[in-house]
Amino acid sequence: MLELWIGFGLIILVMFIGMIGNLIPGVPGTSLIFTAGLIHQIYFGDGGGIGWFWIFALGILTLASFLIDYIASLLGAKTLGATWRGMLGAFVGIILGLILLPPFGIIIGPFVGAIVFEWAFGREVREASKAGVGAVVGVLLGMVGSAICGMVMLGIFLVAALPYEHTKTGSQKIESQQKKMLPQIVKTNLIPSKENSENNESANLAN
Repeated sequence: MLELWIGFGLIILVMFIGMIGNLIPGVPGTSLIFTAGLIHQIYFGDGGGIGWFWIFALGILTLASFLIDYIASLLGAKTLGATWRGMLGAFVGIILGLILLPPFGIIIGPFVGAIVFEWAFGREVREASKAGVGAVVGVLLGMVGSAICGMVMLGIFLVAALPYEHTKTGSQKIESQQKKMLPQIVKTNLIPSKENSENNESANLAN
């Protein structure tokens, strides 16, 4: 039982770090939360793990957080007047920002990308700047969405993996089965079989 609680506490700590990571641009917090839950399930298995159904649910939420990040950035730019060119620039800016200026490039990238693409195709600087601001607002909204996904994932783990008194690890289950089998083995060895009894009687008569 102590092993379960130690593992549970360590995974909660890692997931909490992932929760903080969701609020830092470019840090894949939900991926860290999912990885921690997967490691917990692989280590403990059916003897106290979260369960493969909930691992699947955590995976879906992780993918959802990624989609929220990108879609929110594009929709934010569109809301403030960006054309498809500005939205494309914001998308390119996210990728380049993460590569060139991590982690804050995820904010600077879409802002610059939306402005450059809008300006390059003939829009005024003022209108292009509005599109860039919209892209940044979208990124911030995406971070909030990812944080919400992370909170839901943490809540699922807390409920599904919380150790209970009746929960047994794999080693405890094996030990329990051995204890149950031990009296049967002893009883079998102590009680002579019918064939052995007949052989003993035959030997006595012969003597």
